[in-house]
Amino acid sequence: MNPQRVLDSFLEMVAIESPSWHEAPMAAHCAGQLAEMGFFVTFDASAAETGSDTGNLIAHLPGTVPGRIAFAAHLDTVKPCAGIEAVVETRHICDEVTCRMAEVVCSAGDTILSADDKAGIAAIFEGLRSVLETGSPRPDITVLLTTCEEQSLLGSSALADDALVWPADLPAASRNTECEGLLAAAGDDGALPLFVLDADGAPGTIIMGAPYHWTLRARIEGRAAHAGVEPEEGVSAIQIAAAAVAAMPLGRIDECTTANIGRIEGGVAVNIVPAAVTLEGECRSLYEDRVLAQRDAMTAALEDAAAQLGGQVEVAWELDYPAVVHESGDAIVEHLAAAAHASGLEPRRAISGGGADANVLGTKGADAITLGVGMTNFHSTDEYIELADLRAMARYVEAIIAEYAVK
Repeated sequence: MNPQRVLDSFLEMVAIESPSWHEAPMAAHCAGQLAEMGFFVTFDASAAETGSDTGNLIAHLPGTVPGRIAFAAHLDTVKPCAGIEAVVETRHICDEVTCRMAEVVCSAGDTILSADDKAGIAAIFEGLRSVLETGSPRPDITVLLTTCEEQSLLGSSALADDALVWPADLPAASRNTECEGLLAAAGDDGALPLFVLDADGAPGTIIMGAPYHWTLRARIEGRAAHAGVEPEEGVSAIQIAAAAVAAMPLGRIDECTTANIGRIEGGVAVNIVPAAVTLEGECRSLYEDRVLAQRDAMTAALEDAAAQLGGQVEVAWELDYPAVVHESGDAIVEHLAAAAHASGLEPRRAISGGGADANVLGTKGADAITLGVGMTNFHSTDEYIELADLRAMARYVEAIIAEYAVK
């Protein structure tokens, strides 16, 4: 691992503006870097579905030993991301255990840094370069860089179900004729081991679970009336909404389930009983039965309030992505723990309250798992990453490749 090169690569990436739906410049940069490393680079047709100016980037590199693994990260960022100027400075950092002085990369202005997720991409690229330079054994490697991840995983959701299958016109390290070209050739349990570098937490953090995510959109219908002349003739949609929200279980429901109402809009004037309100919210849980129970409770609160106060409600729920849950004894978790130790890291298992591309890629033939990369205060202008974590993550990628090169 080249410490200066991984920093230079990261700084080059953060200078490329790539908000959701406008990832093409970043995608072109990454395609060029991967092609220089010998990858066969393609883009899928997902742009027609996502509305992005580019498709998901899928790159393949034949290995030198049997087996196959994949790494993934996302190309897009949240805003504000125009004119990011990254600086390296020394800060006093405190966590749950220690306080120390550390070199960090942060934004110099009123923008994000975009370590989410360009730190993940930079670590993948440096780990790959190190393996190629040393000539270390490697399995077949796929790199997936998605668009619109910050928009409820749009890019990975638009990925074709067979997009991760090894291309038939490329050589493969594994020559098992029963499995060649199939995802079944890749992992201990028949699925492609795929590592998504896109979470907070120090390098070595393994995200064991991330939740189902359902989005609520409801329209409440009341009846308009003059608020000063004949209010009794009206039915207030806002009052119905207030009663419904007050009756809903919200916030932290249990250790793995949450719910929220995030947006309400309605009414036209202070002297008119409001005839309509739209309401948006969500619920999440690691477990399907609990998230469905929470969804039903929120729906019931809306329907009961409308019935009691003389209005109507239309409720629509959409599953944005399913949960992904791993157990400590899973092969992929054991391999990751071994790779962490080999690269001088302490493996740490964690649960996330948010989703990542792994939630979707687990439905597309991959044994997908998310890894912490050390990003801190992401989605804010206070975002930063410690230089030591950026470099450690690149070493971790190198160690993961080495772990899967041993059969």
